[in-house]
Amino acid sequence: MTVAQLIAALSSLPADAVVLMDCDGGLASIDSLDFIAGEGPGAPSEVILQPSLEE
Repeated sequence: MTVAQLIAALSSLPADAVVLMDCDGGLASIDSLDFIAGEGPGAPSEVILQPSLEE
């Protein structure tokens, strides 16, 4: 999934909905994200969603 596809998928949802991700057999809220720029020819940039570890 690309950032554009993620934005399109989320754009029709309520703005106050909580984003959760499947994590270790349970659900975790998203705490932050990391951006990794692509390095080298043809390497894509990446966005990594980090789950909250407080739950």
